[in-house]
Amino acid sequence: MVVLVGLNTNRPAGQQSDLSRIKAWWRTLGGDRFAVLPPPTRGRYTQSDGHEDAAEMFATRGIATDTSFAYWHWQSHDAFARSGELTGALYLHWGGDHATVAAGLGDGPPGYRIVDNGPRGAFQLDRVTVVDADGLPDPEDDAGVRQFLARVDEPRHRTARSSEYDPLTAAEERWLHDRLSGPVDLDAAVRFAAPLEHRRALTPDETARLLPAWREAYAGRLTAWRGWRSVLPALLRQEHPEVWEVAAELGAEAAYALAEHPSPRSLELLRAWALNGDDGAVRGWFRAHHALREPDPVRAAAALSEELTAHAASEAAQTGLLRALREAVTDEPDTRRSPADAFFPLLLATIRFATDDRLPRPLRVAAATAAADTAGRVREAAGALTDAAEAADALTAVERYETARDDLLAGTGPDLTGYEGGLGDIYHRYRTLSPADVRWLRDRLADPSTGVQGIAFCLELLHAHGEAAEADLVALLPRWKKELTKQYRTTYTEWRHPLVTLTCLAQDLGHPAAEAMLAWWSKPKPLWKEPVRLLTHLGAPTEEKAAELWEFVVSGGHDTGHLMTWVLLRARLDGTHPLHVAEKLIDEPGIRAYVLHRVLIGVADPAQPLWHYAIDPRSHSWWHRAQEVADDERLSAAARAIGLKAAREHYVTRYPDQVRPALTEGEVKTAHAWLEARADRTAAD
Repeated sequence: MVVLVGLNTNRPAGQQSDLSRIKAWWRTLGGDRFAVLPPPTRGRYTQSDGHEDAAEMFATRGIATDTSFAYWHWQSHDAFARSGELTGALYLHWGGDHATVAAGLGDGPPGYRIVDNGPRGAFQLDRVTVVDADGLPDPEDDAGVRQFLARVDEPRHRTARSSEYDPLTAAEERWLHDRLSGPVDLDAAVRFAAPLEHRRALTPDETARLLPAWREAYAGRLTAWRGWRSVLPALLRQEHPEVWEVAAELGAEAAYALAEHPSPRSLELLRAWALNGDDGAVRGWFRAHHALREPDPVRAAAALSEELTAHAASEAAQTGLLRALREAVTDEPDTRRSPADAFFPLLLATIRFATDDRLPRPLRVAAATAAADTAGRVREAAGALTDAAEAADALTAVERYETARDDLLAGTGPDLTGYEGGLGDIYHRYRTLSPADVRWLRDRLADPSTGVQGIAFCLELLHAHGEAAEADLVALLPRWKKELTKQYRTTYTEWRHPLVTLTCLAQDLGHPAAEAMLAWWSKPKPLWKEPVRLLTHLGAPTEEKAAELWEFVVSGGHDTGHLMTWVLLRARLDGTHPLHVAEKLIDEPGIRAYVLHRVLIGVADPAQPLWHYAIDPRSHSWWHRAQEVADDERLSAAARAIGLKAAREHYVTRYPDQVRPALTEGEVKTAHAWLEARADRTAAD
C-alpha cells in the first residue's frame, strides 16, 4: 500500500523550479493586517535584518507599524540550489501576531506544505511527498529521502554531552542498509551511515568498504569527509586494526569519539592533544582519565588541572576541564525542552567547585567565572526546595561563593576567542570598569596573541569609558597596518571595527599616527572600509566632520552606525548628553524612525554606547537602557514613549528564557511589574 501525503513535485526538465513556484505563490499573499516582504537579497542575512526591512517597508508604503509580516532571509534561502530546486525546508520567519501570520500563510502553494512550529518558532515550507505502508520513501524521490532522514536522525533526547535516538523499525534499518550495499558513494554514504551508527548499527562489512574509499579519496585531509563522524566510532566499536592510525591522522577533532571508547591508546592520544594546546580535547582527556585511572571525578580534575597549569595551558582549557567535571557529577537535562530549574544541580555544582579547596586555583577561577551570572538563580531555586536541610546547604554554598568571588575573579575576563555573541551577552558587566578590569583589558591589548575580535572588544570598552591611553595606542601600532586593516564584520556587535576605534583614539590624543591612519581610510581600497569610514569622525570632532556625517545620514544610505556617531559627535561638540541630541531628531525629515529609536536607546549611557545596529531583545544591556529612557523625566514624552515601546517588545517579559544570561523568576516578575506600573502610558501610546 502507498500512503499519499500529497504530490511528488520532482520536476521534469522544462517545468518551473521550486523557487519560481514559491515566489509566484508568495506574490499572492498579504491583506488586512498581514504583509510579506519581497524575497531576500544578501543584505537581509538574519532575522534582525528582516525586522529592519519590515520597518523600512512599512514606513515607505505607509503600512501600519503593528501589521504582522512574514519573510525569509538569505540564510534560509540556502534551502534552494542554484537551479531553484528546494533541497531543504525553507524557514519562514515572521513578526507581529502569530495567529495572523499563520492564517496569512495558509497551507502553502500546491504541492507543498507549511509546518507551524508555534509562536516561538519559524514556519517551515517543504514539498509534499509519498511514502509506502512502512513510512519509507521511494529512493529516487530526493525530497522524500531527505524528509525521512531528517525524521530518523532527530534525537528524542539531547544534552550537551550525548543524544538518544528512537530505535529504527526493521523496515527502516533494512532500507538504510540497502542504500549502503551498492558501489561505494561517499557523498551519499554520509547521509545513510549517520542514522545507523547513532544506533550502533553500522556493520563491519559496511565500515570495511567505506574505510579504504574514504582514505583514498580524502588522503591527507580525512576530516574533509563528513562521514568520518559515523565511521570512526564504528571502527572503535569494532576494534578495527587500522583505527589508531586513522585516529592519529584525524587529530584532536576525533577527541569526542575516542572519549566514548576509553582505552590506554585513546587516553594517550587525548592527553597529547590537550597538552599541545587543543582545548577541545581536554574534555575527552578527562573522560578517559576518569574512566581508566581515577574514579573520583574531583581528584581526576585536580590532577589534570595541575598538569595543564604546568604546561601553561590557556584559560579555555581549564574551562573545558570544568565543563567535563560538571558533566561527571550531574545529570544534564534535555537542552531543548528543559524547565529553567532543571539546571539547578549543574549550577549548584559550579558554585561548589569555585570554593572547593581540593581543586587547584585555576579550576576554581574557571568555576567562579562560569557561576558569575547564576548565583541568583541558585539562590532562588534553593528557596523553592521542600527539603529544609538541602535548601540550607545550597544557600550556604552560595554565600561561600559570593564571599570568595571577588578574589577569584580579580584580574580575569571572558574568552576573547569564542563566539562573539557570548561577549555581547556579558557586555552589561562592563558598564562600569573596576581598576582590575582596566588592567585586564590593557593587558589583553598588549598581548600579541589577542586577535582582532579581542582587540575590538577591549579597545571599545577602554575608549568608551575614557580609560584608553597612549600606551594602548602604542601597543597596537605595530599591528595596525598588517592586522587591523582586514575586514571584520561588526554589524551585530556592541563594538566597532578596532581600526575605527583606534583611529578615534589616535585623533583624540593628537598622536602622529592619526595622520597615517586617516590617509589609509581616505584611499578607495579595500572596499570593505567605505561603509564605516565616517565612523572615525567621532575622534577629535569638528563642525566639518559633523556636517559630512549629517549629509550621509539624511542621504538614505545604509546606516552602519552613522546616526549614532553623529549623535555622539554632536553631543561632544555641544557639551550635552547625547539623549538630548537624539530626541531633537524625532520626526525630523530624512531620519528613519527605526534607526533613531535604536540610537536613542543605544546612547542612554554615553560611557558605554551600544553599537549593535538593532535593539537586541535578548540583551540585558538593551533592556536596562530602554527602561532608563522610558523613565528619564528630562526627556520629552515622545522620547520616553520610544523607550517604553522598546521595553514592551523586549524578551524579558515576552520570551524570558531567550534572554542571556538567564534570568531569575524574580527578575522576570520585577520586569512585569515595571511594565504594569506604566500601563496607563502604554494605553496612551
